[in-house]
Amino acid sequence: MAQNTIGANGQILRDARSRYRTAHREESGAHGAYESETKRAGGTPRAEVDVRREPAPAAAAAHFGPEAGDVVVRARRMYDGDRLVQLADTWVPADVAEAAGIEQVDTGVGGIISRMTEAGFRQVEVIEDVQQREATAAEADAFGVDAGSLLLEITHVGYTDAGRAVEVTRHTLGPGWTLRYSVPLD
Repeated sequence: MAQNTIGANGQILRDARSRYRTAHREESGAHGAYESETKRAGGTPRAEVDVRREPAPAAAAAHFGPEAGDVVVRARRMYDGDRLVQLADTWVPADVAEAAGIEQVDTGVGGIISRMTEAGFRQVEVIEDVQQREATAAEADAFGVDAGSLLLEITHVGYTDAGRAVEVTRHTLGPGWTLRYSVPLD
């Protein structure tokens, strides 16, 4: 099964081919893909999580539609041991977050995607846009790089079978990541 790996030099390979599958996210009681992958790679995952409500920012509202209103924000600082490796901000429409019960820090085995599935908001498609951009001063400080250093950013949007966007996550990756994708051909 495809998975993330962490090399001896700290290089992280993020393998998107199976990371969002239920069995992968919930493996050994993990609370989501990052925890499962990091443990399997021999790392020590931990996250600092801040959960709040606020009006949908433009980047999320573009996917949720003009009636987006308030969203639940899950702002995470994700570590392997003491090393910050990722900043991840997730926006979820308030009605979805309420139905899925994901307004607390601990969202249980499988994380928010499993809770959404249980509440009737099963994600059947994920679209990820990857871009390279300059680190803000705050990001540079957090990752220990110079302001303006180039970082990778993944914008992840999860859709239900009805075509509704129920999750927008912006992953900002610290230094040392490689991304792997697989595209089926006919």
